[in-house]
Amino acid sequence: MRQFFASVVFLCSTVLWGQSQAPSEPAGPPMLLQSKEIDLAKAEIERVTELVNSGALPRIRLEEAEEKMADAQDDAILAHTLYGELPVQNLSDQMADDMVAAAQRRVEREMKKLEDARKLVIGGVLPKASLDPIEEELNMRRINLSLAHSRSKLIAELASLANYERSMHALAGVTHVDPYTDFTMSSMVHYEGDGAILPDKDLHTLEASFERRFGRALPISADGQTAVHNALGFDHHGRVDVALNPNEPEGIWLRHYLEAKRVPYYAFLRAIPGKATGAHIHIGPGSTKLHNAD
Repeated sequence: MRQFFASVVFLCSTVLWGQSQAPSEPAGPPMLLQSKEIDLAKAEIERVTELVNSGALPRIRLEEAEEKMADAQDDAILAHTLYGELPVQNLSDQMADDMVAAAQRRVEREMKKLEDARKLVIGGVLPKASLDPIEEELNMRRINLSLAHSRSKLIAELASLANYERSMHALAGVTHVDPYTDFTMSSMVHYEGDGAILPDKDLHTLEASFERRFGRALPISADGQTAVHNALGFDHHGRVDVALNPNEPEGIWLRHYLEAKRVPYYAFLRAIPGKATGAHIHIGPGSTKLHNAD
């Protein structure tokens, strides 16, 4: 419970901090993590291994000890990246991926634990009340997984803002910039399609088709309005940004898919000041300016 409340408070504070401060370069991958729980789990594995080898314990006890060890290692990752003291702007993309993966594994382990316990309850080995603490722990782990996804999204948005700021600094010394001839025409492809916003059900179909084709999830970097679009002054509601290079195989496939469905898109080949923070494919009609934007 302490970890849960700490994670909620820390996530809220880092969101507010990230919106008011300029993002910095992300840190490198985390060091190998240690904790008291990991040390205890290692000692338990050594003890159980000796007893299993001597025949005093069944092998399943060693498997249980190894599961506890893996759980302690994942908890240490979350302590470092989710409900620890490391500022969100110092987390790299890899650390964010590790955080989400660790939270997901902890959920899956507890789901298996609950499934096994239910079988014992059905068999009359355990009372039904024994399921309550396992279900509570599973709910807590699911909440932490949701928080991990939210923090990972914030990390990606701050990285996009940092990329945009770097592109603006790189152009600071340019004396003449024609944003349409020099950048947009050579760095952006627009397909008008039917001009409509992609419905949610069609987006789900697209995601499933992409995953079947390439064996991984469609890398959506923004679904609807985000902090990045607020900073740029764009109304991005109903639009979707996908972190794919339009000229690479996955990006080409996506463009062909959208054109076959007559879905409008903008394919950005690189950062364009005031328009895009980097190479990506914007699905849907162009974003309009927010009414309260300067």
